[in-house]
Amino acid sequence: MSSASTDAHSSSRPGAAEAPHGVPGWLVALLAVASGMTVANLYYAQPLLSTLSDVFHTGTATAGTLITLTQVGYVIGMLFLVPLGDRLEKRNLIAVMLTVTTLSLLAAGLAVNFPMLLIASLVSGATSVVAQILVPFAASLAPDHARGRIVGRVMSGLLTGILLSRTLSSLVSDLAGWRVVFLGSAVLMAVLAVALRVALPRHAPTTTLPYPEVLRSTFRMVRTHPALVRRGLYQAAMFAAFSAFWTTVSFVLTGPRFHYSSIGVGVFALVGAAGAAVAPFAGQWADRGLVRPVTGVAFAVAALAFALAGFGGHSVVLLALAAILVDMAVQTSLILGQHTVYQLDPAARARLNSAFIAMFFAGGAVGSQLGSAVYHAGGWTALSVLGAALALAALLYWSTERRGGAVAAR
Repeated sequence: MSSASTDAHSSSRPGAAEAPHGVPGWLVALLAVASGMTVANLYYAQPLLSTLSDVFHTGTATAGTLITLTQVGYVIGMLFLVPLGDRLEKRNLIAVMLTVTTLSLLAAGLAVNFPMLLIASLVSGATSVVAQILVPFAASLAPDHARGRIVGRVMSGLLTGILLSRTLSSLVSDLAGWRVVFLGSAVLMAVLAVALRVALPRHAPTTTLPYPEVLRSTFRMVRTHPALVRRGLYQAAMFAAFSAFWTTVSFVLTGPRFHYSSIGVGVFALVGAAGAAVAPFAGQWADRGLVRPVTGVAFAVAALAFALAGFGGHSVVLLALAAILVDMAVQTSLILGQHTVYQLDPAARARLNSAFIAMFFAGGAVGSQLGSAVYHAGGWTALSVLGAALALAALLYWSTERRGGAVAAR
């Protein structure tokens, strides 16, 4: 089916057949940019929490609910919308979801009260799972010999969107106000919906199963693949720590010790991008069969990062170093987890991906909410203890993994 889709697409685009890997370079670039732009919607609000707290007269913990609900929306989308990619024609599905994203971001930008902003963020979070439909779409278009390379390029766009979203949000907010962040993203989503609707080839459904049965098969995988659950719980703990850190660090930076502006918070967020440098190495370690030991190292590094973060309340250098280490540890754990999960059933990678990402984003939602509450109650020191505890809990669970078991073998 993927070859048929590719052939149909190639015949409709001049020069497409000349692409050495069977997929035109411009289409790969478009998919990468689209993935990055859509996933960025999940992170725009993180550096704005202090501003939004003042605008809507809410407390620290209440403001953090915005991040929580956005991630809850993403989990809902992963569980109930992404499986539609197997059941419906993907090009039309993507266009419809991006249209809903556009409308929800418009509502967020025009919000007159905090509940309206929360509801809009919940909806935009759910439909921003378009990124998780585009990546399997790219895999289905690619021939076997180039699939890894093409998917890697699309994933690099997704990762770039995550890393740059906070900085872009801070800069735009400081120059034009927080509303322009959401309204500007709404415009980008509308343009993207049209571009993808025109550029993507038709891609027929891969199953005729009724939608409820597609959902049931996804949930069954959680019961039948213990390695999926284990890696999902690993990443849930790590992403909870990650979300707790990035949800609350803006309050520290804009607080009485550092007095950072929105631009300053954005520049600091960009520092975390250095953590992405570990991604290629994590893939190589996975290919060399080092998944289990490197996973344990990642958890230990995360715990160390939060120990440094505890002192970072008095030193922005230590805080930046902690941010880099947290991002490195989380990225490493994620790549190793994907390496394991995708090998469980090559014929069901989309549904495995749906369950895996839903689990760890649920952890992220808990982490952002718990982090806000802990920070409000005990300050940055308490938040650092929480992050270290989550990483150490993952490390303790990792110690129960059988060395000769299915997980370790991958």
